[in-house]
Amino acid sequence: MYIITYDILFGQEGSLVGDAEKFLMLRKDALQSALAQILKCKGVKDVKDLMTSALSSSSFPASDVRTPRYVRVNTLKMDVRSALLELSKKYEVREDDTVLGLLILPPGADLHNHPLVKNGSVFMQGKASSMVALALGPKPGWEVIDACAAPGNKTVHLAALMKGKGKIIACELNKERVQRLEDNVTLAGATNVTVKHDDFLNLNPEDPSYSKVRAILLDPSCSGSGTVVDRLDHLLPSYSAGDPDPASMNRLRKLAAFQKKALEHALSFPAVERIVYSTCSVSQIENEDVVNSVLPFASTHGFQLATTFPQWPRRGLPTFDGSQHLLRTNLVEDKEGFFIALFVRKNKHRLEQSMKTVKKNTDTKFWRKKKRVNYLLARMLGKWWYTLSSLKQRGSVGASRGTSKLVEQSYWGALEPSVGSSIPGRHNLEGKIYLGRQVAVRQ
Repeated sequence: MYIITYDILFGQEGSLVGDAEKFLMLRKDALQSALAQILKCKGVKDVKDLMTSALSSSSFPASDVRTPRYVRVNTLKMDVRSALLELSKKYEVREDDTVLGLLILPPGADLHNHPLVKNGSVFMQGKASSMVALALGPKPGWEVIDACAAPGNKTVHLAALMKGKGKIIACELNKERVQRLEDNVTLAGATNVTVKHDDFLNLNPEDPSYSKVRAILLDPSCSGSGTVVDRLDHLLPSYSAGDPDPASMNRLRKLAAFQKKALEHALSFPAVERIVYSTCSVSQIENEDVVNSVLPFASTHGFQLATTFPQWPRRGLPTFDGSQHLLRTNLVEDKEGFFIALFVRKNKHRLEQSMKTVKKNTDTKFWRKKKRVNYLLARMLGKWWYTLSSLKQRGSVGASRGTSKLVEQSYWGALEPSVGSSIPGRHNLEGKIYLGRQVAVRQ
């Protein structure tokens, strides 16, 4: 809702097509009127002056929240060098030294109406957010699940890292967010992305459809406490930088319970090799505590924590052994608070066994289905053979002994080799018994 309101007041109204956008557009005049009243009340001329005034009096010093504008080059449409040259025509631009393809522009650079943004050649995406897909590290040709995909920035980043090859299943439960996800996928030209309007928790890990999934990105709903600067929460009179109140703690616990459930579900997919769990939260409850709580479950499925971006200085809070593998970004130093945990499957033999089990289950279902079809065919042919034999006995059909044998051989040949020996009631041709009926076979 923050993003939609921003777009209505300062950004691109042309892209506001969802139900939430339409709802807020009906209140555009009221929003603009409220903004005008705030400017008048604060004694400033425009939003820029309002920001300067608010930041100077907030708990975040202005120097701490002047966040650079980050844009990630969509390599499905444009190479990094070309994007850098194009943006350099208007702004001072440099490349980030951690995330390949991430460009840094001056704070306050407004790119909402820039042609490269409108045509999907670049995406406005924060540095920490851009580190998530890189941490997962999918390779071209892999099958990947983005468990909570909307609005899709990380999804299309995965597609670019995979060079548009392989398959990405992007799950999203919310109908309105599905539309936004589909729009971003189309804008990015990410043809290897399949949007699935469903809850990730509804996906069955044993379903053969997911037997080749090798990586899962799980960025579930969270408190968003790491984005308070971008969301301007600190400008609200109700903002407090201290400990959360009881109501907020209760919400955090509910979020953590959901996050743990989703993470354990991701760890259950038998062929998966890599899982990234990430949040835009600074809360230990949603981060280290969730990871620590699933470690026994992860271990039984052959997973262990691995270090992502080993050169990054800020690691997880030292609340358990192994937290040094976790990655954090800092609200003050990095201008946003993110958390990333990487799980890798350590036991190759277990992975191979899991894949064999999935294949065996798939094969079993196939042969059962084939057997049912052959069984029905056998019954139909049996009835036909019984009728023909009865007619021959009564002399209604003048068939020779050779003709009878030919029909008989054709009938059993249609059943061999997959079903014949297992048909109920069949002993042999001379036994004259088939499906509980006595059949007269001419010798």
